[in-house]
Amino acid sequence: MPVVTLGLNHKSAPVDVRERVVFDPERLPGALADLSANPGVREAALLTTCNRTEVYAVLEPDTDAGILQRWLETAHQLPGGWLSEYAYLHRSVAAVSHLLTVASGLDSLVLGEPQILGQTKLAYQAASQAGCLGRVLDRLFQHAFAVAKQVRTDTDIGTHPVSVAYAAVRLARQIFGDMRERTALLIGAGETIELSARHLTDQGLRHLFIANRSVERAERLAEHYGAEAIGLADIPQVLSATDIVVTSTASTLPILGKGTVERALRQRKHRPMFMVDIAVPRDIEPEVGELPDVYLYTIDDLREVIDDSVRSRRQAAEEAQTIVELQTERFMAWLRSLDAVATIRQYRRRAEAERDRVLQQAERRLARGDSPQSVLEYLAHTLTNALIHEPTVGLRAAARTGDRETIRISQEVLGLTPDRDDRTK
Repeated sequence: MPVVTLGLNHKSAPVDVRERVVFDPERLPGALADLSANPGVREAALLTTCNRTEVYAVLEPDTDAGILQRWLETAHQLPGGWLSEYAYLHRSVAAVSHLLTVASGLDSLVLGEPQILGQTKLAYQAASQAGCLGRVLDRLFQHAFAVAKQVRTDTDIGTHPVSVAYAAVRLARQIFGDMRERTALLIGAGETIELSARHLTDQGLRHLFIANRSVERAERLAEHYGAEAIGLADIPQVLSATDIVVTSTASTLPILGKGTVERALRQRKHRPMFMVDIAVPRDIEPEVGELPDVYLYTIDDLREVIDDSVRSRRQAAEEAQTIVELQTERFMAWLRSLDAVATIRQYRRRAEAERDRVLQQAERRLARGDSPQSVLEYLAHTLTNALIHEPTVGLRAAARTGDRETIRISQEVLGLTPDRDDRTK
């Protein structure tokens, strides 16, 4: 049962490509159902974040893995072959190792960041609820969660507080210096926005707006940080007072356009504005970056800032990779064992059927008056012959053709050690 991963991430594709293949949470159940309906797709899961979109699948034997790229392109109305330049395809061991690496935070823009584990768990839950998981992917995701936990427990990968939100706040501090008299606007109410609020307030920032489509969600978050919650429609009213903007929503359309920002800059008398767009698709129109007095950064632009912060994690990452390699092989050993399950089950059924047949014959002999001793001897002799007949025929055939490899494997399977006399013949 081939395990396959098709995807693209921050390493293989720029943000303007990644945002073309993101699945909104509302679309995910339908997308999973559509993916699983493809002939040859036995199991499936979708991991979709701002930095990656990945398809995990178990395919029927002889199924072309290219079906996954064709499906992804069709699902997003992209021309056939459009993703070939950006997508990667992993099979078997590489696919298993990739998921373990991703869940452990070793393939993230921010090395060792913990958010990806939660996102991987959401992908697992969505696939499970959609009925798209089977024995292999269910076991693989559970294994990935356990490995991620081991990595964080046994290494120092999570010792230093590094995240995309942390990098954004660090860059804002480099631009503005003292943060106490600055005003920030956070758009969204997810984990990244919460981390941004935490890092900003830790830096002494006192004036904070949190805007969200659901004002109630914004209010719940604002309570923890002494912020003011507003709706998306109220953003133009507070933008002119804002020095720092961090946005991370699941909107499919930009929330801030060039015209809105231009009007705010005029009211600010061209005091600089620092903006970070962490969302994919982007929340801020790219043209905003062309305006004077605006410092606009996308998630890709934070790479250099983040690189400075992760040097301390590299040794831990090497240790974590050793764990991933070991655990990949353990999963593959389990996966290989599945190949023998059907054979073992068939062999056991045949042995049990033979046992029942011989036992019935023995019971009939006892019923007609045969001595118990003779019946036991018949039972032992007949059952032994029945069980060793097929292996004996196969071994004799191998001997006649000189097939020593079959004989050697049979000895291992049957737990036999050749007699000394046999080895010298």
